[in-house]
Amino acid sequence: MEEFLKTILTKFGEFASTAGLRLVGAILILFVGFKLCKWLLKILQKTKAFAKMDAGVQTFLTSLLNIVLKIMIVLSAVSLLGVPMTNFVALLASAGVAIGASLQGSLSNLAGGIMILIFKPFQVGDYIDTAEGSGTVTEVTILYTILTTPDNRRIVIPNGAISNEAITNYSYHDRRRLDFTLSVSYDADIETVKALLLETAKAHPLVLSEPDAPFCRLAEHGQSSLNFALRVWVKSEDYWQVNFDLKENIKKALDEKGIEIPYPQLEVHLDR
Repeated sequence: MEEFLKTILTKFGEFASTAGLRLVGAILILFVGFKLCKWLLKILQKTKAFAKMDAGVQTFLTSLLNIVLKIMIVLSAVSLLGVPMTNFVALLASAGVAIGASLQGSLSNLAGGIMILIFKPFQVGDYIDTAEGSGTVTEVTILYTILTTPDNRRIVIPNGAISNEAITNYSYHDRRRLDFTLSVSYDADIETVKALLLETAKAHPLVLSEPDAPFCRLAEHGQSSLNFALRVWVKSEDYWQVNFDLKENIKKALDEKGIEIPYPQLEVHLDR
C-alpha cells in the first residue's frame, strides 16, 4: 500500500511540475489577456482617430477587435499547454467548415455589416424605414443593426437581411418637402384659398424659401370638394413640427375666413 501511495505521489509531483504549471500558466494568460484586451479597447476608444470615425464603424471595429484579440489569447493559452499548433489549427479549420455550414446566416450578417459600413446607406442617428420596421439607428454591430422606434421599442435586424432590401433613409438629406392635400367647398374662391394657404405657410418660421418657395395650386375637382396641393420645404429635423403646426394653422385660417371644409354627405330622396 505504501508503494502504491508513493507511486501516486510521484506521478502527481511529476504532473504538478510539468502539466500543472502549464495549466496554471494558461489560466493566467487567459485572465491577464482578457483584462489587457479590455484595457486596450478602452484606450482605443479614447484616441482622436477613433473619435473621428462614424459611430457605426466604432461599434463594428470594437466588436471585431474584441473577438480577434480573444481568439489570439486563447491560442496562446492552448499553445502553452503543449498542444501542437499545427494540429490545433487543422482542428480549428475542420471545425470552422462545419460551423460555417451551420452558421451561414451569421456569416451573411457579418458580410452585410461590412457592406453597410463600406457603402453607408445609413449611419447611427438616421431615421430609416425597412421591411422589418422603422426607427432611429442606435447601433451597428458585427451581426445586427439596432433601431429605436419613436415609441421607444427596440428592433434588432440581422445585417444580412437589411443589406439586401430596400431602405428608406429619411435623414440622408438635410431638407424634406411636406405635401398637403386640402379640401374646400366648391363655393370657395380659388384665388382666395390659394392666397390664404400660401400666406399661412410662409408665416411659419420653420418653413424654408429654398430650394423652392411654398407652392399651392388647385390639384383636383373632387366629388364634393376642390382639392388643393400645398408643398413646403423644411429641415429634416423640423418635419413633424411643421406638419402638425400647418394642419392646425390652416384649419384656423379657413375658419376665420368662413371657408367651408366639406365632408361626405348622402342625400336620400323618397318618391311617394
